[in-house]
Amino acid sequence: MKLLASLTSPFARKVRIVLVEKHVDFALEVVNPWEEDSPVIAHNPLSQVPTLVLDDGTGVFDSRVIAEYLDAMSPAVKLLPEPGRQRMLVRRIEALADGVSEAAVKIFLERKRPEDKRDAAWCDAQRAAVDRGLGVLERELGEKEWFHGHNLSLADIAVGCSLGYLDLRFGDEIEWRRGHPGLAQHMDKLLARPSFAETVPPRQ
Repeated sequence: MKLLASLTSPFARKVRIVLVEKHVDFALEVVNPWEEDSPVIAHNPLSQVPTLVLDDGTGVFDSRVIAEYLDAMSPAVKLLPEPGRQRMLVRRIEALADGVSEAAVKIFLERKRPEDKRDAAWCDAQRAAVDRGLGVLERELGEKEWFHGHNLSLADIAVGCSLGYLDLRFGDEIEWRRGHPGLAQHMDKLLARPSFAETVPPRQ
């Protein structure tokens, strides 16, 4: 199978980490989904990354769909509990972390517009969402070793990718470590894993 991805996308990084943790062989094709002739379009009409291309040519898209599929196809290192309340709790944290990433991406893209066309109020609203999300994630983690159970789950992966994206795009502007010591410690632990260390996005 082949993964079409951007090296800076937190959602593509999430899938790359899942693939590594699950010991699934794959080919990585780095693409730019914004290009008119992007190869993503042939497999995903939305031209978004990540897109997973199966051996039969089927395109699978949305990082949550891909991650769930990968977790089901390989018995190694289960990242999602069985369907029910426990799975919902993991997917809830994943959704919150993805939402923080989405808000951060919106700020980044808005700032790429000409200065006289940028919507400062829009950016402020997205920044508020980031701050609220980080606060809830800090409280949800509390003193626990992992967000769910006694091992790494998809919740931890999504949170780590979100925090990594904030570091990449906003550096010292969003000093999330200062007010979130639990998340900071958790991120350090995640970065010690090969799956996270190997997928740190390049600074541009």
